[in-house]
Amino acid sequence: MKRKPISFALAAILFAVPLGACGEKQPPLSENEAPAELPDAEDASSESFAPPSETTDEIPSEDTDADPSESESVPEPDPEPKPEPEPTPPAPATTPYVLILTNGLNVRSGAGTSYSSLGQADYGLLLKYTGKTGNWYITYYRGKTAYVSADSAYTSLSQLETGNAATEQVVENGMRLLGTPYVYGAVRLHDGYGNKLKGFTTAKFDCSSLMQYIFYEGAHVLLATTSRTQSLQGKAVAAGEIRRGDLLFFTNSSRYYNTGIERIGHVALYLGNNYILHTASDFAKVEQISATRWKYFICARRILPD
Repeated sequence: MKRKPISFALAAILFAVPLGACGEKQPPLSENEAPAELPDAEDASSESFAPPSETTDEIPSEDTDADPSESESVPEPDPEPKPEPEPTPPAPATTPYVLILTNGLNVRSGAGTSYSSLGQADYGLLLKYTGKTGNWYITYYRGKTAYVSADSAYTSLSQLETGNAATEQVVENGMRLLGTPYVYGAVRLHDGYGNKLKGFTTAKFDCSSLMQYIFYEGAHVLLATTSRTQSLQGKAVAAGEIRRGDLLFFTNSSRYYNTGIERIGHVALYLGNNYILHTASDFAKVEQISATRWKYFICARRILPD
C-alpha cells in the first residue's frame, strides 16, 4: 500500500476543523450534516468587508420637527387701527381792544386832530375797538362814539377772551361809559329792588353805582346799592377761578383794619388777563390790577349764571 504524504494528511485535518471554532469546543457533525461551504478565494476577495458605520443622529434644525403646514406663509393679522387723535378744541372767542401806548393821548370827537378832545387816555389803558377809519380807531368815550390815533407809536390792538352772551352785554354797557367822571355817593339807578331813584344820571358814577347800572342794563340783574352789600350776592369764587364777568371786591386804606364786610370799600368788574373795568377817584377806565391793589383784594363773587 502506497503511503500519502504528511502534508496532504495535515491539510485534510485542517479542513475537518471549522476555522470559526478557535478555542471553542464544537459538537460533532452528524452523519447527514454537511460542513458549511467556504467561499471561493475569488469570491472572498471580491467582497470588501467593512465594519458597520456608526450612525450619528443629526440635530434637527428648527424646522425639522415643524408641522409641514407651518412652513406655509401665514398672513399676519391686520394691525389694530390707531385711535383717532383728539379733536383740537376751537380757539376761544376774543374781542379786540385799543391799547394805549403813551400818556395823555387825546380821545377826539372825530377822526382827525381838528376835532375836539373829549378827554385823555394814559399808558396801559384799554378802550373798546369798534372799527377803523383812515388812521383812526373808532371807540366809545363817555357814552359817545369817539376816535383815537391808530399810529403805532400811540396805540395797538389787544385781544381779550369773551364770555357768555349776558357777560358780554354787561361788559359792553361798561365800555360805553369809559371816561365818565367819578363822584363818590353818586345817585344809584335803583334802590336795590328795582325801584328807580330820582336824580340818577349816567354823567357820574362811583364804583358800586357803576356796577349796579351795567348789570341792570346788560343782564337785568338787581345789585344792591353799596360794594359791601353787593359782596353778599351771587356765589363765592376762589381767587384762582376768577373769570370774565366776576365782581372783585377790595379794601382800602381807610377800611383796611375793619372786620367782616366792613373791610370792603371798592368793587370792579373782571375782564380777563388781569384787567378790570371800574371807576375810582377820577373816571371810569379799564386797566390792569396793580400789585398794590392785589394786596387789598378781599373776595370775588359770580353774579351771572354759567
